[in-house]
Order: sequence, then structure tokens, then C-alpha cells
Amino acid sequence: MHLKTSIVLRLVAALLCVSSLAAATARAADYPTRPVHIIVGYPAGGSTDIVARIIGAWLSQRLGQQFIVENKPGAGNNIGTEQVTKAAPDGYTMLLINPANAINTSLYKHLNFVFLRDIDPVANVIQVPNVMEVNPKVPAKTVAEFIAYVKANPDKINIASSGNGTSIHLSGELFKMMTGLKMTHVPYKGSAPMLTDLLAGQVQVTFDNLPSSIGHIKAGKLRALAVTTAKRSPELPDVPTVAETVPGYEASAFFGFGVPHGTPKPIVDKLNAEINAALKDPAMLKKLADLGGIPAPGTADDFKTFLANETAKWEKVVHAANLSIN
Repeated sequence: MHLKTSIVLRLVAALLCVSSLAAATARAADYPTRPVHIIVGYPAGGSTDIVARIIGAWLSQRLGQQFIVENKPGAGNNIGTEQVTKAAPDGYTMLLINPANAINTSLYKHLNFVFLRDIDPVANVIQVPNVMEVNPKVPAKTVAEFIAYVKANPDKINIASSGNGTSIHLSGELFKMMTGLKMTHVPYKGSAPMLTDLLAGQVQVTFDNLPSSIGHIKAGKLRALAVTTAKRSPELPDVPTVAETVPGYEASAFFGFGVPHGTPKPIVDKLNAEINAALKDPAMLKKLADLGGIPAPGTADDFKTFLANETAKWEKVVHAANLSIN
């Protein structure tokens, strides 16, 4: 009797599982039936916001519902991320994922969420190089010359960033860690004031996001020593990578999408397919290239692995630099 009951219970469980999968597949076929909200953890106008709006417009056109961007700035991107972790896992709330999500996991002592656990990756969109650049008064014209210059002037060189914990800051800290250089970090409240002082020579070097600096570089007001990605940037093809001098160095801004943990896989797969379709469209690629973006197509699992690797990499840098935010 007990054996028969056990078999019946297993059959019921299997039928419920099949029924649940069928229901999720049906929801994905109809999805979306109402507007979808994309949460961006920064103010409007920056690269993060622009990527969200470009892809949001594409998804709106392809899926027949509005994908509405909502800016929720504050706490280094954590306010927007936390809002998404608490949202219903139904595909109607998305997160614009960026480097801060990987960095903040170890940088902040107290978070009300665990990023890799509470957000399910959907798709990567682009990677954007940072550019190692100096004021033209700095005599170094290559990364090797810069390393020699700093070693000859320990603690006399100021390295600027757009704020503590940003990808610009951590790109510089990774460089310091891998070269053993000693430089004084000067954080600013954003790229604009940082660049103002770099142009004036108040600070000597930074690792800025390429879109913010490329105009100054092409005008000769700043000197690009290297880009931070593994491959050279099409926007600056004659500028080498940092890794050509410091083997193994790689750092970049990246922008992708995630959803609350537990969102049905058929919905995740549908969003992933549409975002990857955007990365094959010539008009979309032109818009992303204007941001200095290198397309990063792939599966949701590819993006999950990428985020785990980025989180582990920046944890080492945060600890090496003894960085912490309460």
C-alpha cells in the first residue's frame, strides 16, 4: 500500500511539474501583455541610461509593449538593484546591469541583497573600454614609460577617478596592483569635474570610460596611453592595450540586463533572443558603436559566467586596495 502511494505521489509531482512548465511556456508566448520597467541605478544621460533606452526602444518595437526606463540613482547603483531584487519575478521588471554590480558585492559591507543570487542574468549587450590617459605635460608616451616615470616619482602622481568604487577607480587600482606602483587616488563626483582637473594638470592620469574622453583625445588635449580591454578599440585602433605591456590586465565597463531571481526561463530566453537580435542589426550596432561599445552576444548562462568572473576579479582588487564602504 505504501509503495502504491509513493508511486502515485511521484506521478502527481511529475504532472504538476509538466503543468507548471506548460503554463510558463504559455506565459512566455504571450509575454509581454503590459509595459515592462527597466531600472537604471544612475541619473538620466549617462552611458548606462543610454544603453537602457536604446535596447528598451528595440524591445518595445519587437515585442509590442513599452519598455519604460526608470532612473533610480543612489548608493552607487545599489538602490536600483535592490528594487529589482524585491520585484515580482514575472518578467515585468528588468535591471540594467553594469560594473558596479560586480564591484559592490565586495566593496559595500552591508547590502540587503546578494547580487549573484538575487538577480538572474538575461543577456550581455556591450563592453566599453576604459582608456588610460594622461595630461600632455606628463612626459610618458607609452605605458612602459609611464611605469618608469611613476617609479622615479613615488607618491607624487595623482590618479583621478569619477568616484570611489566606480569602474574608473577600480581599473586604476587593478593597474596599481599588477604593477606595484604607488599613486595617490583622487576621487571626484563624476567624470566631468575629473576631466576638468585632468585637462588643467591638477591630476596626471585616469582610466576614464572611452566615450567621455575620446573627443579630448582626438583634439590632442589628452594623451591616450592604452585601452583597458583585451583587444584594441576600433575607435582608437593605433592605441595599444594595457595588456600589451602588463600581461593579463583587462578591465572594461559592460552593460547588460537581468531580472529578479525566479523569473520563468522561457521569458528569460525570449528576452535574450530579442537582445541578441539587436546585436545583429546594423542600425543598432551603429548606435552602440557611437558609445564605444563592442557587442557581447551570448546566452543567459554565458552572461552568468561572465558576471561571476567579474565579481571574483574585482573582489581581489577591492581587498588588495583595502577599499570598503559601510
